[in-house]
Amino acid sequence: MTAIAVLGSTNMDLVAYVSRAPRLGETVTGREFRTVPGGKGANQAVAAARLGGEVVMIGAVGTDEFGVRLRSALTAAGVETAALRTVEGASGTAHITVDDEGANSIVVVPGANGHVTGLAPGDASRIGAADALLLQLELPLEAVVAGATAARAHGVRTVLTPAPARPLPRELLELIDLLVPNEHEAATLTGFTDPLAAAEALLREVPEVVVTLGAAGALY
Repeated sequence: MTAIAVLGSTNMDLVAYVSRAPRLGETVTGREFRTVPGGKGANQAVAAARLGGEVVMIGAVGTDEFGVRLRSALTAAGVETAALRTVEGASGTAHITVDDEGANSIVVVPGANGHVTGLAPGDASRIGAADALLLQLELPLEAVVAGATAARAHGVRTVLTPAPARPLPRELLELIDLLVPNEHEAATLTGFTDPLAAAEALLREVPEVVVTLGAAGALY
């Protein structure tokens, strides 16, 4: 069984479904509301566990009800949560509006995720015991760099999904083995709207690149 460490975010997604999104200053009536455990890191962890991985989640939740639900959802999915710390205050939330066309707008409030500015005692050992470390960018960048540094020190493969897209510092890119942006993130990182051109540009920065293309698949 492949051992996977995930250093990343946990959020409660607060999803409102509407016929159309409100314009600035406008109020519209929605037809449905859901709370769904999420966060880019937690989503990676659950997906990896469902695919048969032995997964440990490193991150933080708050002391609110959402924190309890987020931890329970990960545990139910078979993810080890001993390294998911609890910090005083609110858990991370994502406030999402989805219209009838499937388009969405999202506001992410980091909450507890913003307190993860580095590795806690024992986290480096957990990363070192893994076959791969999965990373994203919903935690403070210094935590992402710290995790990648620990992985490199232990010879652990690092996989970074650069979302939300932002400029990536050289000190982080030098620690990444596989970069997995979607086509929009790849364009943001390189300035190339063509996925192949973007992938070729990113290959000058990291050893391997996968650009995901939605329904069209992926480019390796």
